[in-house]
Amino acid sequence: MSTRTRPTWESYRASIGDRSPMFAALHERWDIDRALYAGSYVDLSPSTAIRSVDYVDLDVRARRTFADRERIHAELEAHDPHRPDAEVRFHHADYRDPLDIDDGSVDLVISLYAGLVSDHCRRYLRPGGLLLANTSHGDASVVALDPTYDLVGVFTHRDGDYRLVTRGMEGFLIPKATTPPDAGAIRASGRGIAYTRTAFAYVFRAR
Repeated sequence: MSTRTRPTWESYRASIGDRSPMFAALHERWDIDRALYAGSYVDLSPSTAIRSVDYVDLDVRARRTFADRERIHAELEAHDPHRPDAEVRFHHADYRDPLDIDDGSVDLVISLYAGLVSDHCRRYLRPGGLLLANTSHGDASVVALDPTYDLVGVFTHRDGDYRLVTRGMEGFLIPKATTPPDAGAIRASGRGIAYTRTAFAYVFRAR
């Protein structure tokens, strides 16, 4: 893809699917007003449910896309013409570096296929805030071993349908391997743990 190409959420959604129902379920279950989406690329799905979202990505194509405010507004309006205007802020930055976001100011940190977001972005999460993470690059696996987080929800994904599970989660996050998992080894390998029961993403609450 040319570096001058300006991708759209519509085109990106065609390749990854629409994650909007997942964020609608999150917003319906918990009081989420502001979110931070690290490694977002051009996925606008959080803004279909959450009033204020900070998007962070280093990709220059994402920067060009978010710079077109009219296009961003039009794509969100096309998804739901009755939803009030969302606050969309884009940070062309590496989430591992300090961001122009106040510590403890967001209700939700989103870590999907973006690396060890929790290691660098927990500072922005308010006490009792939520982290949505998957096992890509090991983030959810590292957080599952952190006693300062509690598992409060699991998202399954099948045939385009996202289902939030908040009860009967005992079967999740059980490693297949008999060797006890080690957070340092997960960080070094950049790979998540294989579990006996898989999920698309996990919802953790920070203590």
